[in-house]
Amino acid sequence: MADATAPIGVFDSGVGGLSVLGEIRRRLPGEALLYVADSAHVPYGEKTPEFIRERCRAIAGFLLEQGAKALVLACNTATAAGVAELRELHPGLPIVGMEPAVKPAARATRSGVVGVLATTGTLKSARFAALLDRFACDVQVITQPCPGLVERIEAGDLHGPQTRALLEGWVRPLLAQGCDTLILGCTHYPFIKPLLGELVPPAVQLIDTGAAVARRLEQLLAAEGLLNESGNMAPARFFSSAPPQQMAAILPLLWGEAAEVRPCPV
Repeated sequence: MADATAPIGVFDSGVGGLSVLGEIRRRLPGEALLYVADSAHVPYGEKTPEFIRERCRAIAGFLLEQGAKALVLACNTATAAGVAELRELHPGLPIVGMEPAVKPAARATRSGVVGVLATTGTLKSARFAALLDRFACDVQVITQPCPGLVERIEAGDLHGPQTRALLEGWVRPLLAQGCDTLILGCTHYPFIKPLLGELVPPAVQLIDTGAAVARRLEQLLAAEGLLNESGNMAPARFFSSAPPQQMAAILPLLWGEAAEVRPCPV
């Protein structure tokens, strides 16, 4: 039986999962957090499913060696490729994945047209196709792959002309087709919500799933008696498979404070 004071392990292809980590911290402030950015291999969206599954196995193993009592795949592409295998390898371990918010977006749209900004890997996945079959039968879903956007966010370019130009080119045709609800189908994308807010009308809803993941994590931990209710906020610990100074430089922007980043050895 895991200890309730043990940390929660969270990982992503890069720093995008910090958006999810922030939601977990807000909902579960007493939990110790471990975060791995696999930035040496970012983005996952253009990698093969086999490669992504190998990375998921390796990083999950590292986090469990660090004592993690639960895992969060803070990456839509990693979830699509690897969450099923991780659940088979670690039965009984609370594991939470990500998926694009097709269900709430289908409920929210008034025009009946939903846009999806996501990586190529997420949009090609069987998991995404199943979401459309299950929840989007009565709406039109227009998908837009966003090559290069993850790299701009990894570089800390949340408002610059290059990022703006990319987004304008992707969003304009969605709006022209009547999209009134926009799914942010990658955990990196919530960081460019302010910029998106300048490019779309106020009536267009921007939907992501970070808060829902935090709620689901809380439910699973409570069911296993693993919620840390000590009331003491432990500092998050950060690891990166890329040179740690790269992540350390962007943490104040994306996490809101500086912190040490250690090498991830896998």
